[in-house]
Amino acid sequence: MADFDPIAGLLGGVVIGLAAVFLMLLNGRVAGISGIAAGAFSASRGERSWRLAFLAGLIGAPAIIALLGGSYEMPRMPSNWTLIVVAGLLVGVGSRMGSGCTSGHGICGIARLSPRSIVSTVLFMASAVIVVAIMRHGIGG
Repeated sequence: MADFDPIAGLLGGVVIGLAAVFLMLLNGRVAGISGIAAGAFSASRGERSWRLAFLAGLIGAPAIIALLGGSYEMPRMPSNWTLIVVAGLLVGVGSRMGSGCTSGHGICGIARLSPRSIVSTVLFMASAVIVVAIMRHGIGG
């Protein structure tokens, strides 16, 4: 596990916040990754371009940082591919059922004081705590 670096966390939070603010100011859109990704495949041509650019930035930024000499620790993934696939499907289904993902509700929705987003974020966090407890001390421990 990586050492806690409050400066890196603060800078990361600022960049995420700025990206959300600029997307709202310039496009009038909420920076919810599940909605952006879904629209990248079904939106009109003008809508598709900014969505693909946003997704390319999410994927490309770590590669650019690595090319510039920066380093980051690779996340540790479980070796059980069934678990990874099931978890991914649950996240995808949950995002669709919740009308958004953690980024849309947690960052943008709470900033807009949306009651639905506040409830969703509390449920996301509670679910995360339960899953970590089960994986570290139950079936995964």
